[in-house]
Amino acid sequence: MFHFFPQKNKYVAAKSSYQFDKKGGIPQHVAIIMDGNGRWAQNRRLPRIAGHKEGMNTVKKITKHASRLGVKVLTLYAFSTENWKRPNDEVSFLMQLPVDFFDTFVPELIKENVKVQVMGYQADLPQHTQVAVQRAIDQTKDNTGMILNFALNYGSRAEITSAVQRIAQEVAQQQLAPEAISEATIAQYLMTGFLPVELRDPELLIRTSGEERVSNFLLWQIAYSELYFTEAFWPDFSEELLETAIAAFQNRNRRFGGLKDKQMTKEDNE
Repeated sequence: MFHFFPQKNKYVAAKSSYQFDKKGGIPQHVAIIMDGNGRWAQNRRLPRIAGHKEGMNTVKKITKHASRLGVKVLTLYAFSTENWKRPNDEVSFLMQLPVDFFDTFVPELIKENVKVQVMGYQADLPQHTQVAVQRAIDQTKDNTGMILNFALNYGSRAEITSAVQRIAQEVAQQQLAPEAISEATIAQYLMTGFLPVELRDPELLIRTSGEERVSNFLLWQIAYSELYFTEAFWPDFSEELLETAIAAFQNRNRRFGGLKDKQMTKEDNE
């Protein structure tokens, strides 16, 4: 049992300059770097694992809210290939979290029609973690709603390296011609390749905790993603803050390297 102490630095959400529009464009694929669990706990004079535990409660809230808003894919950065460097006790706790999380949350996911998927180097995970992950995937495989995609033991550089190795192997076996390799080919070999083509790349990437970097997450896929950074630690990230992030997205001018309007202004020509 954790005893909560007064926060040393209480987070207060800043007033957004944008208003969320329920009828506005909802990003089909939202990716989130769930950062700040440890600092959230330390701010309350609690062990870091208390932050990870509370972070799982936030996952439940945000998953259900994103699904109800109409998000098609929610990809959550749960554990990176670099996170093995953390203290053994913390890593052990993080490897147990999927077991506890799915045991309690899968019935709700089924009720919400949410389908679980996991990407990453799962073979390197402890056996009990692998079993819990696969069980959740199997139990929700018939769901047709939002895909809840966990990036677990995932690193984007490793992902791209693995994709290149597989492509090179096919070229060496004369199953693929070098000149036939395209961006679409590479995308198919990435870990998001199981998703429909139109949903593979996140439209919106959110990072909590005030850090402003992408930390080896979906480097290929976020080429044209809108980035949103919030000071809130992940356990403090609420349904309202998700809507605030989407409101910012709704007000972005997404040009993909071109112009939104057909007519170029004099300023654009200069």
